[in-house]
Amino acid sequence: MHHVLLTLPPRSAALSHLSALRSPTSQDNFDSENTIREEMRGSVRDLERTCREVASVLAQVHSAATEQAILAIASTASDGFDNIRKGLKALAAFVPQGQFYRYSNMFVFTLQQAVQLATFVIYLQTERLITVEELQAMLGGDVPEFHIGVDDMLHGMVPLTGELARFAMNRVTYGDYTRPLRISKFVADLHAGFQLLNLRNDSLRKRFDGMKYDCKRIEEIVYDISLRRLATNVEKTDA
Repeated sequence: MHHVLLTLPPRSAALSHLSALRSPTSQDNFDSENTIREEMRGSVRDLERTCREVASVLAQVHSAATEQAILAIASTASDGFDNIRKGLKALAAFVPQGQFYRYSNMFVFTLQQAVQLATFVIYLQTERLITVEELQAMLGGDVPEFHIGVDDMLHGMVPLTGELARFAMNRVTYGDYTRPLRISKFVADLHAGFQLLNLRNDSLRKRFDGMKYDCKRIEEIVYDISLRRLATNVEKTDA
């Protein structure tokens, strides 16, 4: 039988190590770290509140009766990004230089929510997917301390299909039978684009897997419109 011997450091060395941990320098670093995190928590709360305000504006599109009303709501929400940019800039001021990823877990979900809101605004205004340049402009590309990673962008884009599934249903309620057809094509293209990505088996992959249910809901709406020939009747009336 082999015996494993554990060698303990001399008592004097252990005491020296504990003393170093309790040194004024270590305590100062610990206090500084706590101060930074506490300031960041307050800034994140402010940013979350601003995002909720923009989200509440965007929620009004689901009860908008006309195209003009939809565009007006999207414009108002877009104006709200002035405060989101200010919030991100205020938050970035607390991030020590070169330590973005050390603290990113404190605000990554809020950053993804901001991406989600920006993605929905651009879709409502243009009926296409937001570009990287547009996203940087909306969130403040002049904040070098912040990095919007690819994963954060994708996390923010995935929920768009859920919003559009609800939006398509509500457009039918208001007698708009052509918008769901355009939404269906857009969502199908977006889903196909995600399928080309080699997603790891993580939270992004799980959220992507949920997109197929949104696609199915929209397809059912389009099928019902086609079955009743509602879109055809609208096109004939417009002609």
